[in-house]
Amino acid sequence: MSKAILTAAMLSLSSAVISAESDANREQRPPETLGYVEWVVMQDTTLRLKARLDTGAKTSSLHAVNIEPFERDGEEWVSFQIPLGDHEDQPTEGELDHEDIILELERPIERTVLIKRKGASSQKRYVVMMDFCIAGTTHRTQFSLTDRGKFSYPALLGRRFMRDDNILVDSADTFKAETECEYVSLEELAEKHAEKVVKGAGTDS
Repeated sequence: MSKAILTAAMLSLSSAVISAESDANREQRPPETLGYVEWVVMQDTTLRLKARLDTGAKTSSLHAVNIEPFERDGEEWVSFQIPLGDHEDQPTEGELDHEDIILELERPIERTVLIKRKGASSQKRYVVMMDFCIAGTTHRTQFSLTDRGKFSYPALLGRRFMRDDNILVDSADTFKAETECEYVSLEELAEKHAEKVVKGAGTDS
């Protein structure tokens, strides 16, 4: 079966509104304790990923491959792919294989960081801003893009997110969130993508 590459929508007005609401409510939010592993839903894809909450990392990171910078309207952007076969935690109805789904995204580059690695050369990483949901609440934070295929979790949430959103971590427990975020199965995601493709083809004529 050939791989299906699903292109996620770029930053939308609705996500900006959600982010503004999150900023307004941030100071009013009481401390929330989560486990050191929780489910997150990236708002662009509405697809669920496992995330590790790591107090040893300042910036959050997201699994990505084929990371390519480019220029759009005089600004620096980056394109990247998330192959779901690298982390088979997404809900499925049994009709699609995780290996057949690749998410393709584009984001403005917020900044770049140089990561020093023991026994290896330093690595340049692009950092992008992304919206995500955890414990039923939408947040926005910076994610560095890197290949996390060899790690257990496709997403890592760092101290910047925890500090900005008043999050405490229970290092002895996982999946403490009492409220779930809305997400879709692989089949639903593929169906939505097919509908977008058909509509797009109809507007070209």
